Amino acid sequence: MNEIKWGIIGCGDVTEVKSGPAFNKVPNSSLVAVMRRDAEKAADYAKRHGVPKWYSDATQLINDPEVNAIYIATPPLQHEAYTIEALAAGKPVYVEKPMALNAEAAQRMVNAANNYGVKLSVAHYRREQPLFLKVKSLLENNIIGDIRFVDLKMLQPQKSKLIAKADYNWRMDPSIAGGGLFHDLAPHQLDLMLYFFGAVKKFSGIPLKQDRQQQVDDLVNGHILFENGVLFNGTWCFTVAEGAQLDTCDIYGAKGKISFPMFGHQIKLTLNGKEEQFDFLPLAHVEQPMIEKVVEYFLNKSGNPCSGEEALKTMELLDGFTSKNQKQ
Repeated sequence: MNEIKWGIIGCGDVTEVKSGPAFNKVPNSSLVAVMRRDAEKAADYAKRHGVPKWYSDATQLINDPEVNAIYIATPPLQHEAYTIEALAAGKPVYVEKPMALNAEAAQRMVNAANNYGVKLSVAHYRREQPLFLKVKSLLENNIIGDIRFVDLKMLQPQKSKLIAKADYNWRMDPSIAGGGLFHDLAPHQLDLMLYFFGAVKKFSGIPLKQDRQQQVDDLVNGHILFENGVLFNGTWCFTVAEGAQLDTCDIYGAKGKISFPMFGHQIKLTLNGKEEQFDFLPLAHVEQPMIEKVVEYFLNKSGNPCSGEEALKTMELLDGFTSKNQKQ
């Protein structure tokens, strides 16, 4: 295999700019087919993006002989079934985050990849973005000394731009998404903590439904103690007042502090009371750096940028913070 010829299952909004166009922009990669259950919308997507084929049935796309890799961008409910079907067909899979509805489903996906001997990568794409690679470099070079603790806050009002304006937002349906905006946004943040700090010793969380009209937790507080002694505290709240929104991650070390947002473009480094700022340009397609690494992995040119086993650990944290299978 010299070129990855992608088929997308679930060519919805997330693929319009964030990921879809990138498949034709990285070396040795092309997008040859898309699928959506609504045939009219699938055809429209294919026409607008210059994709040769479209389907309204996922099995047909998976079995298309020209398609040799599958990108799954449906809501989380369908991730497990489509991933396992594609792996059974011998086609490597790149699946969106969160990896699945829960850790049990994620484990079955990992087992299937191992049993079939087919590659599986998960779209924790911030790992390959320049801003977060810079944070990782600062940590690895011990710029702020031994790490003491991490404080993360993701606070948003109910009318936040992060919340879809559609009449029906599937992200707020736990049977489809696993659990609200926490399950939608926290995987990015928790995966980065694992990427930065490694193995977890113990974790726990407190979830609350403060908006009684919703089925999902809108306030979650979670703690992680890493094996290396780093302590993490995170707070996610999606019912704060307008103007009170906050997106910050502060990493405190013996010599200074690294501060950055999850949805922004600046790092602030504080050493000896002096602040240095690193600015990064917005990416046209936020998943493009990750897709490039996944293509290299599928072509046996590099390692897996985010394995199913790594993403499973993030799912365990999500479940643990929301009182499912907490690891004490």
